[in-house]
Amino acid sequence: MTQFPDIGVEIHGHVGLIEIRRPPLNFFDIALINQIADALEGFDRDIEIRASVLAAQGKAFCAGANFGDPARQAQEAAEAKGTAKGDPADSLGPINHLYMQAVRIFRCKKPVVAAVHGAAIGGGLGLAVSADFRVTCPEARFSANFTKLGFHPGFGLTVTLPELVGKNNAELMFYTSRRVSGEEALQMGLANECVPQDQVRTVAMKLAAEIAECSPLGLLSTRATMRAGLADRVMAATEHELAEQTRLRATEDFKEGVKATEERRFANFKGR
Repeated sequence: MTQFPDIGVEIHGHVGLIEIRRPPLNFFDIALINQIADALEGFDRDIEIRASVLAAQGKAFCAGANFGDPARQAQEAAEAKGTAKGDPADSLGPINHLYMQAVRIFRCKKPVVAAVHGAAIGGGLGLAVSADFRVTCPEARFSANFTKLGFHPGFGLTVTLPELVGKNNAELMFYTSRRVSGEEALQMGLANECVPQDQVRTVAMKLAAEIAECSPLGLLSTRATMRAGLADRVMAATEHELAEQTRLRATEDFKEGVKATEERRFANFKGR
């Protein structure tokens, strides 16, 4: 298989495994999303692979965007001196390009099981929800923390999360930015199985292997029917999400939300 700098790719019988290797928190950006999409498309071209597992090293499954990365902080320092301009989301790369790569994940043809052993936050939640199924544990935390950052949800979550947990549960997660435990995720339909933390990947692989026992043609056909139009709905939602995120990135509240999160304090939002 192709070698990638930030993910490991393995084949176990008819199951492909993608492991995110940016421990401990596995922050995402355009490069990581691009690599995951490339790997999934590679699985689509391999007739021996019938299902895949998306897992991660480290403490978190994916803690979202790294708004506290040193490059961004250096950018802010330069901006304060009047020598540069930027915003807290610069470390993501061109955000419209990131979303285009994310939509590629939804266009892949074979079932994906996410092994969520730790936090899935913001875009990390979007990545977990892009999978067909999620195996998790009580210690995991799922959070759409965008409003706490003064931001708007992205990664197509305004489509995928309501379809998975219902409109009102999605609204609750969006409006409060609260962290949902693995047990709560199971109760609301955000997770399919909740097992001890050290068993998450094993159970995810077992589920993928069970899927892979089925007829590959029947599986592809059925999944195409069940997810018909999903990628297009995500693309349409992404266009709106991107417009809102672009607008909110320029606000004082967004900078305050990011700073408050870094400093582990309540934000002092001004509504501007």
